[in-house]
Amino acid sequence: MSDSEDMTEFASIVERIERGEVPIKNIERELICPICKELFTHPLILPCQHSVCHKCVRELLMLNHEDSFDAGSECSLPGSPRSRVPSPSMERLDRLVRSGSISSPGWRRGSVTPRVTTIPCPGCQHDIDLGERGISMLFRNFTLESIVERYRQAARAAVAIMCNICKPPQLQEATKSCMDCKASYCNECFKLHHPWGTPKAQHEYVLMCPEHEMEKVNMYCEVCKRPVCHLCKLGGSHANHKVTSMSSAYKILKEKLAKSIHYLISKEDQVRTQITDLELLISQTEENGQVAERRANEHFERLFETLQERKSEMLRSIEQSRNRRLDQLKSQVEEYQGMLENSGLVGYAQEVLKETDQSCFVQTAKQLHVRIQKATESLRTFHPSADPCFDEFVLETSREEALLKEMCFGGVPDPPLIDLSQSRVYNEATICWRLSDDHQPTDHHMLEYRRLSGPSQSPSQEDGEDSGVWRATDRVYGPSTVVCDLEPDSLYSFRVRSCRNSMFSPYSPEVTFHTPPAPAFSFLFSDKCGFSTERLVLNKRRDTVESVAGMAFLLAAERVQTGSYIALDYIIGDTGISQGRHYWAFKVEPQSYMVKVGVASDSKLIEWFHNPRDTSSPRYDHDSGHDSGSEDTCYELSQPFTLLTLGMGRLFIPKTSSSSSVSTATAPAGDPGNRVLPMPQRLGVCLDYDACRVYFYDADTMRCLYERQVDCSGTMYPAFGLMGSGKVQLEEFITAKRLTY
Repeated sequence: MSDSEDMTEFASIVERIERGEVPIKNIERELICPICKELFTHPLILPCQHSVCHKCVRELLMLNHEDSFDAGSECSLPGSPRSRVPSPSMERLDRLVRSGSISSPGWRRGSVTPRVTTIPCPGCQHDIDLGERGISMLFRNFTLESIVERYRQAARAAVAIMCNICKPPQLQEATKSCMDCKASYCNECFKLHHPWGTPKAQHEYVLMCPEHEMEKVNMYCEVCKRPVCHLCKLGGSHANHKVTSMSSAYKILKEKLAKSIHYLISKEDQVRTQITDLELLISQTEENGQVAERRANEHFERLFETLQERKSEMLRSIEQSRNRRLDQLKSQVEEYQGMLENSGLVGYAQEVLKETDQSCFVQTAKQLHVRIQKATESLRTFHPSADPCFDEFVLETSREEALLKEMCFGGVPDPPLIDLSQSRVYNEATICWRLSDDHQPTDHHMLEYRRLSGPSQSPSQEDGEDSGVWRATDRVYGPSTVVCDLEPDSLYSFRVRSCRNSMFSPYSPEVTFHTPPAPAFSFLFSDKCGFSTERLVLNKRRDTVESVAGMAFLLAAERVQTGSYIALDYIIGDTGISQGRHYWAFKVEPQSYMVKVGVASDSKLIEWFHNPRDTSSPRYDHDSGHDSGSEDTCYELSQPFTLLTLGMGRLFIPKTSSSSSVSTATAPAGDPGNRVLPMPQRLGVCLDYDACRVYFYDADTMRCLYERQVDCSGTMYPAFGLMGSGKVQLEEFITAKRLTY
């Protein structure tokens, strides 16, 4: 059976274990290392497809004196920077070796000649040739490792001892096992089956291990919080767990329980007082709920009465209109029926025609002729005397129905809170806020802001009309908004409130932000100029750069003892500055080993890359003893970078140099302790190109940490240098590229 088929079978067995279909002991022997006889820890796959723990392979190499790779990678000169840093974990070392990203300048191929390493496979007893790369050629068996972890979890879940008397779903965990009855009981079942005064009360009872039959539990696992036997500790699921004796666990838990009970007893008066307060709250809740229910009924009854009145009035109007129209139509019907032969007007006219007396006929026919003409005209132009439609009584109530559905009974909305972690302020401010957890929907929000103070160089601006006066934005229908045209180097206060049904909430607590001393400068990291693809990783958006150790770095570790030192990997922005004042901000990962930030000159960069420094000079050898500092001035002037150092959660203020004008907001630079500050969460850099000066700020408080003179020759670029593990992320506003320079 192949290794992959074995893994599939193991996974199937583990799943069956989790469902309770297979005993745990059926799979345990398959997950034990053949060397250490314990569960696999970081197993490696040998070329013969057998798996062995990582530490066991190393022990085999040490026994055969074939540990050249480990010795070469762990040796370090005491005076070198690497010797002052703990060695990386084996997981990280494996990851670095496989990625091929460890490198170091000055390494020469063949400086250390790896020797062939051969070990016997503990499974098939064949000799395994690991080649020149040694352990690094072996791959981690992640499948087996995951199965072992799942087995551990299943084993932890299976160690619970259940009562043999209880029936599901009221199955309880057992607390005692009777040696005479050969069964485990919970407290209630034990009392029921071993009553006092009976022979069963004299039975010997202990707690038995469910994983190892007939083994008494005599230890307590502090990880799983369960009693275990000695076999569980030796090779079972608790092998790597911290255990203590049952007597010690009994004593500790009994003391804890006694202290907890004593504390509760001592707080009895307080508990009674709190119970009284809770009962009062229950009574008040009941009364207030009834009052609210009564008032709600009254409000809706009034609404129902109003609707009923309007309904009665409308039905009455419809009835009157219907009766009137019916009368008109019926009269018109009677009039037209008179036009029929032998009835009404026509019959009367036929009788008049029978009159032979001329004078009487003329007297009657004149008026009759007028009526006949009207009837004839009405017949030619027929129009009903009333409209049968009642469109004027059709109601459009969609608006009223929407108002009723949107009717809110929550009263005044709760005030929102401005989210400081999401809000950012530059020459534009992005202010975000969040509502309370139990908030009801709001119609809109109103953000207000005011300027509290302006630049120190122009105090007259503080007396302007807009200073200290609250200004409101337009209605905001989301949880954030942008405020434009803020003054630089000014302190602003912001507040927000919500509106629902024309009712405004109280204002949120005011928060203050300090705008940068210059407009925000937008750029991304450049992957062109001096970018090291081996040791620097740039994300797709080019707003985050990370320094990682690679293969060349690992292979060059043995070169440290010969005086070859690791250099910084530099990266610059893709946009340059040739005039004006500009500001940008970023985050440095607190766990970064060393990160340098600042500016760089393009003219000096060209010279730097074409004429690199002489690393073999004694001036750069930390162990040469040549530390007079006579070359500082010459070297500093040739540097294309002006950088500030951060690392290991600290910020380091540079020493004062005679060749540059330097000032700092901290204590005098001569004291080394005062030159080390905590690393800010966000760091800001401001370059004044015209004044040839660069400033470094705590971007959260806008406090200037350090400033110095800089040679602004040519175009200046934001610059960053990383060594070891480090990460720099630009602010989102900086990478937006919305501004034009």
